[in-house]
Amino acid sequence: MKKVVVIAERAEDGFYSVYTDAEALPFGVVGEGSTLAEAIGDFKNVYAAMRDAYMTETNNTLDVDFEFQCDMRSLLQYYYTYMTLAGMQRLTGINQGQLSQYINGTRNPSLRTTSKIESALQRFGHELSQVTFI
Repeated sequence: MKKVVVIAERAEDGFYSVYTDAEALPFGVVGEGSTLAEAIGDFKNVYAAMRDAYMTETNNTLDVDFEFQCDMRSLLQYYYTYMTLAGMQRLTGINQGQLSQYINGTRNPSLRTTSKIESALQRFGHELSQVTFI
């Protein structure tokens, strides 16, 4: 299975773009939307249609695993729809005012802060993945 890096960004107009490097696949794929989730969904739909056309045309299979990468602002905006600033503060140790500034784009986190947020979210995701219900 080929690993393909997918970049997700928020443009100045507030819309999101999700795309791959031109050489990553034998065809171009771009997704767009007013939210990060919408753009990722569009990207996956476009990819599925392009993959099917490619496989029909070439009789080749294409098996890829996407690794989504995005800027901190887009990531925080995405998760802000699922948890409050207070919850994010408890999770990351970064105060709500600072997180709000990152979400709104009035400030950008330093590399150290970005790493701290990323680690906290990954740790939280790992904890959730270990949960089983009885």
